[in-house]
Amino acid sequence: MTSELAISTRQLTRRFGTLTAVDHIDLEVPKGKVYGFLGPNGCGKSTTIRMLCGLLTPSEGEATVLGVDVRKDPEAIKRKIGYMTQRFSLYGDLTVRENLNFMGEVYGLSKDERDSRIRAKLDRFHLSDRQQQLAGTMSGGQKQRLALCCATLHEPELLFLDEPTSAVDPESRREFWEFLFDLIEDGTTVLVTTHFMDEAERCHALAILNEGALVADGAPKHLMETLDATVIEAESERARAVRTELLSLQDVIDVAQIGSRLHVLVDPARNDPEAFLTARLRDKNLEAVLRQVKPNLEDVFVMATRDQVGEAA
Repeated sequence: MTSELAISTRQLTRRFGTLTAVDHIDLEVPKGKVYGFLGPNGCGKSTTIRMLCGLLTPSEGEATVLGVDVRKDPEAIKRKIGYMTQRFSLYGDLTVRENLNFMGEVYGLSKDERDSRIRAKLDRFHLSDRQQQLAGTMSGGQKQRLALCCATLHEPELLFLDEPTSAVDPESRREFWEFLFDLIEDGTTVLVTTHFMDEAERCHALAILNEGALVADGAPKHLMETLDATVIEAESERARAVRTELLSLQDVIDVAQIGSRLHVLVDPARNDPEAFLTARLRDKNLEAVLRQVKPNLEDVFVMATRDQVGEAA
């Protein structure tokens, strides 16, 4: 089984002084898949990636990346992976082609290899007509594609992407994910951090992190189907008042508002939650249309992170 994994960790931990940024996490990332890290800012996603890339030494625990121990040979890992950071980190005063040529030299590619791969990447990521443009003058989506070009120029087996679409428009985000699935078809494994629920649902599997701990993991569909809560959608012209009242009920775990609709997470032990909630609202002269709906990934995220906070309290 280990040979089929791109990443395997056991009790992986990283501390900065008294702060535990990553807290004893166990991961298994299969080869040839998109694996997602979902979590709020500061939950440990980027720190975990830096350890897996060989840029940070774990404080405790073990990790292997493409069969290489991150403690014993971090330089070997760096040669096998690509890494794209959240912020655009290429040279704005160099042209597109100059950035790619420079990265090819860093990766140790011969001139013929560089020229051949640069042509292929420019064509693949729709940048052939931009190769003489200064990188600093490009749009957010164009910079994103250039960064992906550079991160994959040496044809890595494993690609780390740290919130790569946080600063681009929805159309560029969709296009970027099409590029990722093309890479998967070629056999590349992708680990991507995100805080967008729609992106997390695109992953073959994902891990939800909170306060440095792994609080849920699995295929998005499985996580939604096994949610330990009943989800009730409530629609009301007095949504804020309804939300306040529902949150006061012991059997209500959480309530999120989406326009005039509310997503209500209810203890699964509560019988006939629609009737229960309707009756309580009517007692307060509040009208709402309620119906049970299937959980979405945001519901999973709310439950996972809420449980962790509750345990720590």
